[in-house]
Amino acid sequence: MKEKNEKIPDPKELEKELGDFLAKKFGGSVKLATPIVMPQPAKSDEGETPPKKKKTLQFDLKPQDLVTYLDQYIVKQTAAKDILATKICTHFNRIKHVQSAPDDFNDMVGVIKNNVLMLGPTGVGKTYMVRLIAKKIGVPFVKGDATKFSETGYVGGDVEDLVRDLVREANGDIELAQYGIVYIDEIDKIASSQNLIGADVSRTGVQRALLKPMEETEVDLKVPHDPVSMLQEIDRFRKTGKKENNSVNTRHILFIMSGAFSGLEKIISRRVAEQKIGFGASISNPSQDQELLPRVKSEDLVQFGFESEFVGRLPVRTIFEHLTESDLCDILKNPNNPIILGKKLDFAAYGIDVKFQTDALEELARRAFDENTGARGLVSAVEGALLPFEKALPSSSVKRFAVTREVIDHPQRNLSRMLSRPDDEASVRAFEQLAADERQRIEAYLIENRKTFSDKYGIQLTDSRVTLVAQAYCQKITDIEKVLKKVKSYYEETKTIELYFIKNHGINIVLEEEAIDAIIEKCFQTQGTPEAYYQNLTAGFEHGLKLVREKTGRSRFFITREALEKPEGFIADLLKPTEALPQLPPKPDNLLEG
Repeated sequence: MKEKNEKIPDPKELEKELGDFLAKKFGGSVKLATPIVMPQPAKSDEGETPPKKKKTLQFDLKPQDLVTYLDQYIVKQTAAKDILATKICTHFNRIKHVQSAPDDFNDMVGVIKNNVLMLGPTGVGKTYMVRLIAKKIGVPFVKGDATKFSETGYVGGDVEDLVRDLVREANGDIELAQYGIVYIDEIDKIASSQNLIGADVSRTGVQRALLKPMEETEVDLKVPHDPVSMLQEIDRFRKTGKKENNSVNTRHILFIMSGAFSGLEKIISRRVAEQKIGFGASISNPSQDQELLPRVKSEDLVQFGFESEFVGRLPVRTIFEHLTESDLCDILKNPNNPIILGKKLDFAAYGIDVKFQTDALEELARRAFDENTGARGLVSAVEGALLPFEKALPSSSVKRFAVTREVIDHPQRNLSRMLSRPDDEASVRAFEQLAADERQRIEAYLIENRKTFSDKYGIQLTDSRVTLVAQAYCQKITDIEKVLKKVKSYYEETKTIELYFIKNHGINIVLEEEAIDAIIEKCFQTQGTPEAYYQNLTAGFEHGLKLVREKTGRSRFFITREALEKPEGFIADLLKPTEALPQLPPKPDNLLEG
């Protein structure tokens, strides 16, 4: 009994400590006044609370599926996509496999996690790729900067704060947080200085602080010396009479580190040169530095300034390639790239529709390449070129903006022309041409990836449906995946109309694919739903099809796109073999206009 009482915190001591903290912080102006209410022991007749059933990970993604997903958003980096997709899918599938095994077999010791080290220059898509993967998998994701952490947490932040942030990202679901991804950028900045004599405590200390979380440890959610945590502890004690020990186990949390690792090439080059003697020796060429990174070994990272224990906990390594001017242009042309979509949103906030010419995108890519900051330079190039227009056009009557090479090269001249002649015929033609070009580019992209999208979303991507998706994409500011998901949703809802019709009217109709496309197209145009469209279909066909069934005995009807456009003519054609069309209740001439 004595031992049990010693484990229960004394509320008076907790309140005294909190009161002292407030007194030091605010002086005598703030005081803590809370009545002490001792918890009542639980009644014996309530029984014990049944143990919670352990939540299992729901994951069935295959590496190739994840690579295909990444290909939609990321240009180049083929090797990096393959390695990350494979090892991350293996990590989560292995967790799922172990959880499904009997308890006697799933408690293995010494399991090595697939923690990842990503090496590559800035602006090549390292962070973007990890975010996309976390979003696709559906696990909590947090990002931290290695330069802001210290060993103890008194300066900057504690490395364990990232694990606590996972719980917040999971909305307090500790079990879900234990399957999250922690991404730490600029990890090369905590390598100990190679020119420092003696131990570089501040940097090696952070490395050592990361060792246990990267492998397996318990991270307490209650932050020491935090007054908020103390208040929460008092409140929980009053309610339950128990001290809750909330912690996160990092056994299944995946750690991904990244950095530019400037100077690592020289270390690799020296090692490679030392291995070759005499005629085999080679002189390092700066232009060949990019080819050296893929040859990195653990010993190079140790010489760079990392502890050998730290390097050993990052068994998976992947190299990101430099981006060429052509790569940057491909990024801007990608229908899913956030740079152009974001700029379209900026102008759409003022009611201005923007279309980009291919030549203009190529010029922006050239300017970005000159900045030598990778894909980050694209943002600067686009912002710098369009900022004068973003400032002036919202105050004008211009509602359509064609971004051509001429506009990029001579911004002030074209801006003056647009402000003085907002409805200039040449500007209108230029915008309409760019809109048509954009639609053709999207159609070509969809046709190129037809099989991938058809398999992924389970719908047949016919030529007419390709046109439908391209039109919807050009009308909305969104990426291709969201449009395809919406088409899939509309498709499934439209198919239920057949069930509603036979249930409510006793008529068996089959909507042909082109008819379904017509309904989906109407839903995009009117912001309506197939369920609402069902009312129009009933008004146009219920009485006529019932009459056809009585006269001809037919019980199944195939509805085409032409039937939706001219229901009266469709009913008349069905009745022709028997008798002339009788007088029917008035209906809309074109259901697609309803």
